[in-house]
Formats: sequence, C-alpha cells, structure tokens
Amino acid sequence: MEDKEKTFMTESSLHFTLLIPAYNEEERIAGTLKEYAEYFRSQFSGDIKILVILNGCQDATLEVVRSCAKQYSEIEALEFKAPIGKGGALIEGLKLAPQTDIIGYTDADGATPPEAMLTLLRKCYENDGVIGSRWLPDSKLHQAQTITRRFVSRVFHRIVQCLFRLGFKDTQCPAKVFKKEPIIKIHDGLMIADLAFDVNLLYLLKREGFEVIEVGTDWTDKLGSKVTQTLFRSSLTMLFSVVRLRLIYSPLRRLMPWFRPLEAWIYKKLRAPFLTTLKTR
Repeated sequence: MEDKEKTFMTESSLHFTLLIPAYNEEERIAGTLKEYAEYFRSQFSGDIKILVILNGCQDATLEVVRSCAKQYSEIEALEFKAPIGKGGALIEGLKLAPQTDIIGYTDADGATPPEAMLTLLRKCYENDGVIGSRWLPDSKLHQAQTITRRFVSRVFHRIVQCLFRLGFKDTQCPAKVFKKEPIIKIHDGLMIADLAFDVNLLYLLKREGFEVIEVGTDWTDKLGSKVTQTLFRSSLTMLFSVVRLRLIYSPLRRLMPWFRPLEAWIYKKLRAPFLTTLKTR
C-alpha cells in the first residue's frame, strides 16, 4: 500500500458540499434544509453548498427546495426525473467531488442534526473520511428504531461483516463525509443504486487503502421513514445487492455479464433501481 500524504486545511478556506438525496420529501425536507442552512451559517466559517438530489419525485419536493433556495443561497437542487434510487442519486452527486474540498451526505428527514454533521466534518480535516455510527458506546439515540428494524439492521451488519470484513459497526448510517481525493479515486467503481450503496462505497475506500474512521453520532429515528414502510422489500434488495457486490469483487466477476438479464429481472421484481454498467477495476 503506498503512503498517502495527509492534507491539512483551515476551516475558513474550506468548501464543503453536503448531498441530500430526496424522494417524495415535500412534507419533511423544508425543516431539514432551513435547520442545516441556519446552523452552518452561524457555526461554520467556510463555504457550504447544500445540494438536494431529487430522485424521481412525484410530489412537490422540487418546489419546496426551490422555495428554500430563495431564502438560503447555500441550497441548490439537482433533479432526475427517473427513479434512480438513493445510491444512484449519491453516485451522481459525488461526481461533484472535484469542485469541493470535502463532500458528504445525509438524509432528508433530519435524523442527523446539523451539529452532528459539523462534528464529522471537522474530524475529517485530518482523515480521508469519517462516518457516523448509531452503534458505538458514545452514540446518542434520541429516538431509537423499532425492534424489527433494529433486528434487521444487525442481521444485515453480520452479513456485510462476513462478506467484506469492513470492521465498521454501522455501514448504513446516512451521515458520512470524505475528502475529495478518495471519492475521485473510487467513483468509477460505484455501481449499487439502492440502500446497499454505502457498502459499495466503504469497500472501495478500504480496498484503496484510505483512512476512514467511525465515530458515534446523534440520531433521531423519524416517523414516516421509507425504509421502515418497505422494510421487507428493502431488506431483500440490500441482501441481493451485497451478495452481487461480493461476487463482482471475486474471481467469479468474469461470469457476471452472463447473469445480467437475471439481475435486471430480480431488481425489477423488487422494484429497485439497477445500474447496468458493470465496473470491476
């Protein structure tokens, strides 16, 4: 593994891009955007862009975001008419890494408060990446997930750990920040458009030798979570995606193109987004 020179930066000269993927979030996103914009204006001395990536929205999310953008210049919208999935939206958003210093993402429901995101950002100044965790001793869960969702989460974690040995307690917490260089390096290998996207991202970063640390974060499980509403189908999709990912990064990857029609059929039955471009570098 080659040595990587650490890049140190001062906050006042920093540009931070925060990605917020959104699917039909007209009722919740305005509060999240206003809270983040006002908090970072008062507590962060650098520049920030809050980019909402709309993923096949069928409600008034775009109008709500545009209304917020009139009040807060930090807020912008990037709309995709087709449903490309949360992972697909983040893949598109992470293409902006060369235009910023640090790039990160969180959910539209505001489960991660802005002060917790700023903490992650500041810890990233001397690391390649920082991810929030709901499963460390210093994590603060103000409203825990349901028992069913916690059980499914821990089962998924065990499967991911067995398949990839990432060493993280919580790959799925939607509170992550990274320096631009690691994202630029691994972006071409991102291929998972559903909620298992995080595993794809973290696996590539680890494979390339980047230093990503995990820290406890504040978390409030929000009512109306789309994961909770479609828990069984979302879980099956994520399970299929991580198994598929493990096969892609194995000697069997040469056989994967033969199974592309079957993969597409399974994703269609699960009503999940499917990226057809197979990248294995």
